[in-house]
This record gives sequence, C-alpha cells and structure tokens, in this order.
Amino acid sequence: MLGLALGMSWSPKLGLDLQGGLSVIFKPVPHQGQVLSQKTLQTVADIMSNRIGAFGVSQPNITVQGGDIVVQLPGVKDANTIVNEIGNTAQLYFRPVLCGVPPYVPVKSSVKSKPGYYPSTALCSGGFRYSSAYYTSSGNFAPPAQYVEDPAYANYPSASSHIDNPFKPIILPVGLGGGTGAARYLLGPAVIKGTLADGTIIKNATAGLSTNGQWVVNFTLTGKGSTIFNEIAAANYQQLVANDLDGQIVSAPVINSQSFPGSGEISGTFTQASASLLATDLNYGSLPVPLERLTEQTVSPTLGKSSLRAGLLAGFLGLLLVMAYTIFYYRALGIVVVTGLITTAAFIYGLISALGASSFGLTLDLSGVTGLIVSIGITVDSYIVYFERLKDEVRAGRSIRSAVDRGFVSAYRTILSADAVSFIGALVLWVLSVGAVRGFAFMLGISTLIDVVTAYVFTRPLVILLGRNKIVTEARRLGIARGLASHATNSVEEPV
Repeated sequence: MLGLALGMSWSPKLGLDLQGGLSVIFKPVPHQGQVLSQKTLQTVADIMSNRIGAFGVSQPNITVQGGDIVVQLPGVKDANTIVNEIGNTAQLYFRPVLCGVPPYVPVKSSVKSKPGYYPSTALCSGGFRYSSAYYTSSGNFAPPAQYVEDPAYANYPSASSHIDNPFKPIILPVGLGGGTGAARYLLGPAVIKGTLADGTIIKNATAGLSTNGQWVVNFTLTGKGSTIFNEIAAANYQQLVANDLDGQIVSAPVINSQSFPGSGEISGTFTQASASLLATDLNYGSLPVPLERLTEQTVSPTLGKSSLRAGLLAGFLGLLLVMAYTIFYYRALGIVVVTGLITTAAFIYGLISALGASSFGLTLDLSGVTGLIVSIGITVDSYIVYFERLKDEVRAGRSIRSAVDRGFVSAYRTILSADAVSFIGALVLWVLSVGAVRGFAFMLGISTLIDVVTAYVFTRPLVILLGRNKIVTEARRLGIARGLASHATNSVEEPV
C-alpha cells in the first residue's frame, strides 16, 4: 500500500485545520409547506460543489450532516467572495437549445474569450442533435433528427453558475457537474415574450412508470406556469429545450407537443435512478432552498502548520515511548511490536493517501490524527494480549515453540472481542456525531479493522518464526524466554 502511494505520488489530503482554510455550516430553510428530503439536501450540496469548482478551489469537502450542510475549503484566499457565492440560492431556467457545441479548445492568444456569453448576432449553422428525452403531453413521441455541432464555438469556454445570466445566450455543459468531455449546447435566453421562464412554473415533479413500463418524469405546472410553458412549447415545437439548473444542463428534452394542459411527461431512456434524480432537480429548481449561514470559522495557514507539527510530534513520541517500553518488558518480542507498528503506520499512510486521491476524497484533519494516535494503544493492546497468553502457556509447562502456536488461538478471540468493542464505539460516534468528531471516529474505526487483520497475517507468523529460532529464544539479554520470565530448558518439549 505504501509502495502504491509513493509510486502514484499520492499523499494524505489535509483538512483545513492542518493547512488552513474556511469552514462554514449552512442550514437550508424550507419554504412553508416544503419538505426537505435527503435527496434535496444532497442536490444542494452538489450544486455548492459545482460552484466551488468554478472558483478553482482544490480539495473542497462538502457534506450533508443531519439537516445541515458543512462546507470545508482548505487553502482558500478570497473566503468572503466564495462564501457569498456558494450560499446563493440556485435557479432553474428553461432555455431553447440553439445548436450543439464542440469540446472547448483554448485559443493561443492574448485575447481571451469571456466565458459563456456570445454576440447576439451569432447564428448556429447546425440543426437537430439527438436527445434521449422528450417533453410530451400524451406520452407519444417520435425520435428527433440530429443536432450538428457548430465548430465556430469550439474556442468559447462553458459558463459557470456565477455568470448564469438568464437574459443572454450561454454555452453550458450537459449533466450536473459536467466534466471534461461532456456534451455542450449553445442556449438562448430564458425569456419568452418578455417573461422569464424559471423554475417557479413547475409545481411538482415525480418519477414513475408509464403505461408501457418505462421510467418517466411526470410534472405539473402552476397556473401562471402553464401559460408560460405553452408559449415555450409553441415557439420550440420539435426543438430541444434545456433545463438549466445553476449553470448546468440537467436535461434537454424535445418539445413534442404544442400545448400542455397543466401537466406533462418527460420520457426517454431513463432508469429509476436517473428519473428520480431529474425529478429531484426539477423540484429543487421550482422551490429554491434559501440557505442560512449558521457558523463560519477561518483557520490561518500558520495555525494549521502548527497543528500538523504538534500532531506529528505527539504521534512520534507516543510510538517511541511504546516501542521503548515493549522492548524493555518483552525483550525480543518487543521487536515484533516495533516492526508491527511501523508496518501498520506504512499501511495506514498508503490507505489514507489512496482514499484521498480517489472519489471518496478522504481528508485528514486534526481529529483524525488524534484517532490514529489513540489507535496506537489499541494496536499495542493486541500484542500484549498475545504475549501475556504466551506467558500463561509457558508457565503451564509448554515450550516456547509450542506456546506460540497454542497461545494465539485463545488470544485472537480476546483480540477480536476487544476490537469489536472499539469498532462499535467508533461506528456509533460516526453515525451520531457531526463535524470533527466524525474524523476521529473514522480513523479509529479504520485502525481497529487493520489491527484485526495485522494480528493474524503479521503478528502471528512473525512470532511463530521467532519462537522456532533458538538463537532468538535463548539470547542472554534480549531472548524471548527472558522476556516471558522463563527458560525453555525448564519446560517440557511437546510434539508440534
């Protein structure tokens, strides 16, 4: 694991309390009668992640904890601007799709294109582009033709949420959080006959099965929204109309009816998950959730570095003292503890680095470091349980060679019981707590699981190998026999 981390140039991703940054807790405030589900809260968190990505913030950590959204931004410089932007309410707009746009190709010029906005006189040379979803009022639809990407827009970058002006044309990627390689569309203004077509025209959206067993999204319109949507349908019949949620195209169905009697259906190649996600996005956009800022904490980089140094020093001193004590008390068996702790530390370092580089995005904060330091005691307890069991076996008259085999079986049961208690405690902390306590619980739980594996695949075979070596067992000062307060020559040799 350590070799993998070093080979891939991975290192632990530090939290804001170890490298400085900003921590803000937002509380969504529902409208009267609005119920905030976990899906809606997660949608809010995803939108905030997209906004933060537009500012170029590396390694943001945004999580839903209970009914709150915790935002941690390590290493940010312009904290006020970012906090004000991500705390804004997201908006849903209905925009006509003018044409397809190729992937962005930066222009090698001192003159840079302004992201998202283009001359109003610009015309798309393409036609239809295939879409897998359709707006219909009856459930019947015919596949559209193909949209052709207009190469003239290849040098124009996509816009982001903080410049999503509904009154101007804009280029946006398809998909919430659309990454590199995502399809892009040039969209027209979200205005129909002088009226803004935003998410307030949607009353409700739900995912369900159609009469032919396909997943669809059914939506109902408000009284005013029905008039606006019918005008959209009449102006864009057999054309794509995109749902622009906070600067991202969540879908771009074809209008396949010229009028909608207060409701409609979005059909296509949906799965249950994708249909439910679209319904959640539409509901969120129709009733944007205001965010109330509960707490805000700024950690300076200097304080973060000091915390990191203090945590590393505490961990190093703890390891050093434990190693010195076990070698003094158990002699050669103390070497097993030393090598075991080093091996465990290398594995944990590699694992934390790998999880930080993965989509899991694990960040190591000061509470996590504390959990790792506490886990040293749990790990050493497993060695002590085994070694003390060896003492009992030797006092019972068995040789060291046979004691190391027999002693592990009963000792491992005790180790499993003790580690189970520690893991349950860590799991309860993880489920019921919020904030930094969860980091402590996670690292404590991971270390406990690693201890269970290490005891079996590392400690046991190494002690057996040492127990079969007379030089190690009979050494005058550091021998295993001296560490167990007995001598192999006084014990009865039993067949193995």
